[in-house]
Amino acid sequence: MVDIDKAVIARLKKQGKTFEVLVDCEKAIDLRHGKDVDVREVLAVEDVFTDAKKGLRAGDLKSVFGTEDVLEIAKEIIKHGDIQLTQEYRKKLLEQKVNRIINTITTNAYDPRTNAPIPPERIRLAMEQAKVHIDLYKPDKEVMDEVVEALKKIMPISFEKRKLRVIVPAQYAMKAYSLINKYKVSEKWLANGDLECYLEVLGGLVPELYDKLNKLTHGNVDIKEVN
Repeated sequence: MVDIDKAVIARLKKQGKTFEVLVDCEKAIDLRHGKDVDVREVLAVEDVFTDAKKGLRAGDLKSVFGTEDVLEIAKEIIKHGDIQLTQEYRKKLLEQKVNRIINTITTNAYDPRTNAPIPPERIRLAMEQAKVHIDLYKPDKEVMDEVVEALKKIMPISFEKRKLRVIVPAQYAMKAYSLINKYKVSEKWLANGDLECYLEVLGGLVPELYDKLNKLTHGNVDIKEVN
């Protein structure tokens, strides 16, 4: 059972009535997202209320839910109702969202002055400098667009794919093929068996690709950036 003093309310309105259960915030969210959680571990009290704060128990449950099984009713309330978020859990979700956005920018963007990826910490500091507001309830894509617009005002940043010409010696060509195939725009097998490919790669992934190709070929690869 959950400590009732730390429980939050999950609320569902159905047939013009309000039904509430007291739950552990994180476990309720896990259950809602389909994780294998025993509803008994989610509930602080195995009871359904019309007003949990006042302790007003709900009656005539069967006519609304088709059952009087409190656990089944609690599942429906948790899965389809509104769950209050604790300040701690809200902070956790916000930090996860910020990290997702930073990771997406790091992967996709680069500094056009140096062609180098932008470190996550640089992006985080720039977001703080730009006083970016992260809305927890907006879709990540919408928030990221807002973040990028704010970052462009204070730092050089580009999201254009970089175009590379790669020539892999014949003895490494087959091993390299699976690595570069997902970026490939065109390919050509040369007379000597070497593989020539033109690639388009997200800016932040270019250094990683350079590193992998050099390791795979022991440095025997020709990589050039092209217009």
